[in-house]
Amino acid sequence: MVARVPVTDADALRGLFAPIVGAEHVLTDRDTVAGYSVDWTGRFVGAAAAVVRPGTVDEVSRILAVCAREGIALVPQGGNTGLVGGSVPLDGEVVLSLRRMRSVRLVDAAGGRLVAEAGTTVGEVQRAAAGVGMSYGVDLASRDAATIGGTVATDAGGVRTVRYGRTRAQLLGCEVVLADGSVIDLTDRPERDEVGYDLSNLVCGSEGTLAVVTKVAVRLRRTFPYRVTVMVGLQELGDLAGFVATVRENVPPVEVVEVMSRQSVELVLRECDLASPFADLPRCLVLLEAADWSDPVDVLRALSSCPGVSEMAVATDGPRRRLLWQIRELHTEAIARVGVAHKWDVAVPLDHLADLLDEAEHLVAAHGAGARLWWFGHLAEGAVHLNVTGLPPEATELDERLADAVLRRGGTLCAEHGVGRAKVRWLRQARTVEEIRAWSLVKRALDPVRVLNPGVLIPAGGTEASA
Repeated sequence: MVARVPVTDADALRGLFAPIVGAEHVLTDRDTVAGYSVDWTGRFVGAAAAVVRPGTVDEVSRILAVCAREGIALVPQGGNTGLVGGSVPLDGEVVLSLRRMRSVRLVDAAGGRLVAEAGTTVGEVQRAAAGVGMSYGVDLASRDAATIGGTVATDAGGVRTVRYGRTRAQLLGCEVVLADGSVIDLTDRPERDEVGYDLSNLVCGSEGTLAVVTKVAVRLRRTFPYRVTVMVGLQELGDLAGFVATVRENVPPVEVVEVMSRQSVELVLRECDLASPFADLPRCLVLLEAADWSDPVDVLRALSSCPGVSEMAVATDGPRRRLLWQIRELHTEAIARVGVAHKWDVAVPLDHLADLLDEAEHLVAAHGAGARLWWFGHLAEGAVHLNVTGLPPEATELDERLADAVLRRGGTLCAEHGVGRAKVRWLRQARTVEEIRAWSLVKRALDPVRVLNPGVLIPAGGTEASA
């Protein structure tokens, strides 16, 4: 077994990494590393042995070679916007922060592609694309903190998945560093290159367990000149599936179909001091946005024919659109103001979504002890974020019941943000033994010393050993 440098030995770690990145980029002070050791929810809190901040792919390569030689566990980290403990050093690992690797290297409007370093935020990618009249298909509320490398690592979806698909659908290639320090650059390959295994797609969604993403090439699309944003009120959960079916059939240019509960919207309006779009809030609200080459005037006519629609608020100008979008995008901030949340990003077949939401509301109400449910999500994909406040971070009883409610309906517990550490114990209920064994074999082949993100997705001595 490779000898391990004691993770508490700050001097030893500085001695290993300072010659590579410079002493100023090896952080060991407890207060300084604290910000790298907790996730956005505040529920997952660790203690990094050190934070190493490379500025080039060569530095990443040399760091990983040292870690492989010395047996040092490493947690790759971008914007640290994860919600499932996947980018937090819960066992005292070294954090590899990619925030210094933050530049857009290429914007090719004619070829419809953009290349950026992994620490570039999604917002920076979007703005670079907009500068040449193009757009990037992945969009999420944390766009100015979440990094392009992190979204590749988790195969993030965001709010425009209904039209453009998840990150994997935008991905043209990655530059990655393997656990032994080897560098593979696939960002300049022709799109129709069909030779061998697709390593970029293998790394996409692997949550930093197979390689460190250092550069990404993504697909760009032309920006549509016409756009309309609508907030729709629905009176019953049972109307959700029919609403989506009608929208899919009659509103072909739709990009966004986001759903929010009345209670969650009330919280956002109160905590963020926003005006309500309706005099009386309906049972749930749907934010819909459509974009096209010509004015999508038929959108409103189509929406008015959807089952269960009680009210509509329409926006075509900037200020009104921003208000409607704030109601959706400030959910995470508003929830954080009332407490640390247990977060479940789940999806079920659309015809089971109403039943799931109804059961989730009843489970949380019956739990008592101050537990509150706030839900919102991506309606067209049957995906919702279930957020429960009022529970201690270590409480698991309600988590187990909500997980069972999702799995009984043929759903997934990982519709966004990945497995991380929070959901590892449910893997055997969500995936077959054969599938998990295949994952383990790939992990063992690419990371035999278990340098990269141990405990995430496939835990050491747990799922991998028993698979």
